[in-house]
Amino acid sequence: MDNTRTQDTFSQLSQEKILKIMNMVKNKEVSIEGALHLAQKEVYAEKDSQDLLTSSQFNFIIYKYKHYRWQKRILQIDFNTKTIFNIEKGIIKKQFPFSQVKACEDTERRRFSIVFHGRQDYELEAVSLGDKRKITYLLSRVIQSNLYKRPAECCSGRPAEYDVIHEGLLDLQQKTFTSTEWVKYLVQLREGELTLYCIGLGGQNKNADPITNTINLSSGNVSVSKENGCTTFSVQTKEHNYLFRIPFTVQNNRTEDVSKLQNEWVSLIERYCPLCKGASLPQEGSQGCISSEGDYEDFTVPLNEQKEKALHFGGSSAATSLNKSSSPQKKPAEGEAAPASPSLPLPISKAEVPPAPPVFPQPCSLSSLTRRTKAFHWDVVPCDKIPKSVWGSCDPCKKKIDVSRLCDQFQIQDMAVFSGNEASVNQHIMLDRKVAHNFNIFLKSFRIKPSELKEKLYIIHEESGGLTDEQITALRRYMPTPKDAERYQSFKGSPSDLHVVDQFMLEMCKIPHLGQRLDLLLTIRELPVSMRDLEPLINQKIQASKQLQSSQKFVAVLEYILAIGNHLNEKAGKEKAKGFRLSSLTKLPLLRGKERTFTLLHALVEQIFLHEPDLAKFSQELTEFEAVPDASMKGLSAEVDVLKKELENVIQCRRLIKPKTIKATPQESQFCKELKDLIQKYEGDLSQLSKRCDEMKKLYSNILVKFGEPQDLDSQELFGWISSFISEFRKACAEVMP
Repeated sequence: MDNTRTQDTFSQLSQEKILKIMNMVKNKEVSIEGALHLAQKEVYAEKDSQDLLTSSQFNFIIYKYKHYRWQKRILQIDFNTKTIFNIEKGIIKKQFPFSQVKACEDTERRRFSIVFHGRQDYELEAVSLGDKRKITYLLSRVIQSNLYKRPAECCSGRPAEYDVIHEGLLDLQQKTFTSTEWVKYLVQLREGELTLYCIGLGGQNKNADPITNTINLSSGNVSVSKENGCTTFSVQTKEHNYLFRIPFTVQNNRTEDVSKLQNEWVSLIERYCPLCKGASLPQEGSQGCISSEGDYEDFTVPLNEQKEKALHFGGSSAATSLNKSSSPQKKPAEGEAAPASPSLPLPISKAEVPPAPPVFPQPCSLSSLTRRTKAFHWDVVPCDKIPKSVWGSCDPCKKKIDVSRLCDQFQIQDMAVFSGNEASVNQHIMLDRKVAHNFNIFLKSFRIKPSELKEKLYIIHEESGGLTDEQITALRRYMPTPKDAERYQSFKGSPSDLHVVDQFMLEMCKIPHLGQRLDLLLTIRELPVSMRDLEPLINQKIQASKQLQSSQKFVAVLEYILAIGNHLNEKAGKEKAKGFRLSSLTKLPLLRGKERTFTLLHALVEQIFLHEPDLAKFSQELTEFEAVPDASMKGLSAEVDVLKKELENVIQCRRLIKPKTIKATPQESQFCKELKDLIQKYEGDLSQLSKRCDEMKKLYSNILVKFGEPQDLDSQELFGWISSFISEFRKACAEVMP
């Protein structure tokens, strides 16, 4: 253990917390390594509390799963407006009031889901475990506020902190395809949630964030029950079955003590998930506490693509097994032995050890005449619509095409470089079954040897021979977990004896700070593109604000609207107003006169042409409002804020991977020099962009003051009202003065 690291960690804790952890070691509840994990957890929790409870608006880069791919977005959690925003390139795509948030489903790695009332769930992926920990922490505060209705805390504009009701050390059962083990966790119960902090993985990266998992108790899909014996109990959610065990310690060394603790945990958890009390969830398919497939971020492959990949592997049976096919099989005749089939795995009871993972058959060699091509996954017209459409009379056979040209461009490249490393029919795969299958699909198009991967990470740009953005993104999803790293680092054989999937995983485990290196490469490429995209959008908002601030004719038009409105309201027995919200501009075409085609907007146009016809050209002073604005200042500000965080992460990654010795290779030295130059350039560019963003926000704030609008009104709404009014005003002008 690193003594310096231990001292630094414990020095940040209070004496009370240090004493608490030391007593756990004394009572043999945790090991020395476990105590360090606990200390790290306390440090992270305290830092998160300071960072998160003193702010009111939070921006995170996330990836949203849509149309079989992960799309980069910004997730903004705003405690001022009590709203969650989904932002893409400065445009607010979706917004959800806090009251619509029902639950947050957490998994072991970077993935999580936000469950809404009456809406489709959001399946998301954070860019780091640290970001995911902060997001789930904030969402749990939102959920608890919704569940327990605490207006005093909600009005503060900041997330509220909730006390720990009960905590203790529990063993959590984790199953892989080859073994079952119990891992020690610190479990904390709060109102509406159960938080798990892993302290039992001795082989994990010592510099990594603590592994955490949160079970939301208020989703309505949670139940708790005692298992066989007095030491275990389970918590069942919609996705997982968590099996806990009360550990025997120096203080709890009798069966009666352990049984008492079991009853205490079960009764407390039942109390804080009242919505699901007595509910029974189906246990079918629950193989342990956390699905091993949930440890990974793998690609979801469309069904037709999976079938094609199965053909490319050279055999349908193995591919069917990997896809967990449930297709019916022919029943054997009486007295005939049932054929062994890998495609229908037998159900596994909780007490049984799962079977070994499947194998990958050796790909068959395809001749040039039968070489396959890439598929074009188009959207097919339904058969019932064909007869009445143009497709009913189409005959594609009449169209001549250059087949050789198509095959040359779109044929699937065979990975001949790995032909000698493919698995034999009995070769054991160390990696999880589903992940190994998907990773193998990716590797078929990854024309790089395992031994070449590390040097590719020292090439920043793709055109210089580096990895493509798609390859970097894929490798990030197949990053080895701490369990994988422990498994592969214990391998003592020859790498050449392994399947190519295991060869790559073994090589990835050997590369220090692999995750940070991949994130750095992707970020350093995306930063200039993002800044280039944001600059014209910010400039457009600045110009629009300046035009609105200086337009005298627009103000004169508003005065006409105020005069007309006050006259009508006075005759209707209502009080006169001194001003009106600009949202009222959209209501002018809705108030109709005795002629159904004549509206209040037509009356405004008539009055202007009658008294000040020059005002009808007020839109010439507001040329930036010709089109309905897409990007909002709230979204653009969030984008710039996230870019600052990304650049800061790049700087931290550079410090982390910078060679610590003078004997750096020429490739490492060149990489660090090029990275330093890029960082300096991007810092200057981002500084200028940030100044323009501040100018944009200041000008818009003045606009809100000028027109008496609330300061939290987003520009997308305000500018949208004005843009819509200009468009409708022109139509009315054409109708009144043809």
